[in-house]
Amino acid sequence: MTMSLKKAFNICLLIFGIILPSMAQVSQATIEKREKRKNLTIKEWNTNEATKSKYLDHVTTYDDKGRKTEETEYANYGMKERTTYEYDEKGLCIKEVVYNSHNKPYRIRKFEYNADGTKKTQYNYLPNGKLETTKVFEYIFK
Repeated sequence: MTMSLKKAFNICLLIFGIILPSMAQVSQATIEKREKRKNLTIKEWNTNEATKSKYLDHVTTYDDKGRKTEETEYANYGMKERTTYEYDEKGLCIKEVVYNSHNKPYRIRKFEYNADGTKKTQYNYLPNGKLETTKVFEYIFK
């Protein structure tokens, strides 16, 4: 084997021996987390210590597959912001829509992923559908 071919072979062994098993563990952890969240709604409440009044702060809803479908943040005047989530057949979030306190969308994000499930690109749209900005993710292993 030539030196560069030997080096490439060693790198492949490293990837299959270390990185892929750890990715599988992350995947298993994600699956276990989703199992616990199937059809779950979490309400977060705050209490004002001076007045002892209790008020809703946050509501997060999960679907029958344990994926977050909606998250709503509240303020003393009512809904502050609401975000909805859409997923592809692999269970990756492909779209987020953020709504303001008047329940009007003001930010839309769409995502593309690498083969290993890491985010590749995020597209940020205005409510009228016009692409505003693009974010590219770079992963550097040291």
